[in-house]
Amino acid sequence: MSGAGGQDGSSVSDEEWERFLRESVTGAAGAPVEPSARAREVERRLRERSGLPEGPRTYSPARPRRRTGWYVTGLVASVALLVVALFPQQVVGWFGGNDGTRDGAPLAAESESPREAPGAEPALRPTLAEPFRGSPAARWADGAAGITVPPAKATGWMDAAQVERTLRQSRDFLVAAGLDSRVLRGERPTTAIALLNPHQKDVQDYLRTALSSAAPAPETDPLLLFSRFRPEQARLVGDVVKTRGRLTYREGKRGAVEVTADVTFVYPTTPAGDGGRDAEVVRTIVRREVVMSWDDPAKVITGPGTMSLVSYALDMTNGGCSAPTGYFVPPFGTADEQPADEARQVDPYDRSEPIESDGTTATGNGCATATRS
Repeated sequence: MSGAGGQDGSSVSDEEWERFLRESVTGAAGAPVEPSARAREVERRLRERSGLPEGPRTYSPARPRRRTGWYVTGLVASVALLVVALFPQQVVGWFGGNDGTRDGAPLAAESESPREAPGAEPALRPTLAEPFRGSPAARWADGAAGITVPPAKATGWMDAAQVERTLRQSRDFLVAAGLDSRVLRGERPTTAIALLNPHQKDVQDYLRTALSSAAPAPETDPLLLFSRFRPEQARLVGDVVKTRGRLTYREGKRGAVEVTADVTFVYPTTPAGDGGRDAEVVRTIVRREVVMSWDDPAKVITGPGTMSLVSYALDMTNGGCSAPTGYFVPPFGTADEQPADEARQVDPYDRSEPIESDGTTATGNGCATATRS
């Protein structure tokens, strides 16, 4: 039984049927294409893994990660490292250090004039075992190591190598004058004198008077240049003298290389005849400023390898308040007594100011009250 409306009972015409067959073979534009079995399986697995009922053409772009926090952290860390590199001493001071140290660690070498005095130390008395206890000097370098020598460069009549040798000889003078064990025992400072220009008349006159007089005047006191103790009155505790200071240089008159030394020496002493375990220890603290001129021998009469003195000055604590004797006189037995001039107080460890030029801190011209020793 055939139905009405088409060939052989079909509901479509012959033309429509032929067009259907033709498009089925060649494919029509926009005709739907059924996915293959493999494509359907891949699609199903993807939906199961993601848990999202996405169709084959859905798309979710990747979410960019925000790195702003890391960028800021990295910037702060970089700035912090730069500050530490440029200002290490100040940074350490922010976190409880003192003068660039923490937990009593040694101080870095002094490369420039300090801007303030060292911080306060625990009020501890020195002992034979710890003669620098309770003092900023406990963190200073020993002997010549505490005298900073700057890099050398051509200056005046000297090339860099000559300046380097001159700086070394300048420090040798300070060592021979302030650290030589024989000189400290009162012997003649022969090594130091050998570095002084033998043709500088005023200095040679000073040396003759200073080293031969039993009662030198303040201006001819040998202590202005040399550190000396009477062996029968005081002896050093141990072999260590603490120092802190530096050399600087510039071109001076007639092309000379002018070297300035600013050094503080700390000498722990005890009475000569007291060998007991509880013997008193007194620190004599000496600061010297010495200006040396290494002259061009073509312009100034000088001896080979010697220098002329331009100026020299002394400041001291616990070295004697009476008329000069040519020796430091530690005040044993009077450590708790105040000097006569109680109105004037000084910190012997403060290197931020130059030595006063009025002579009140030199031997024989009055003593001030030391705030610590």
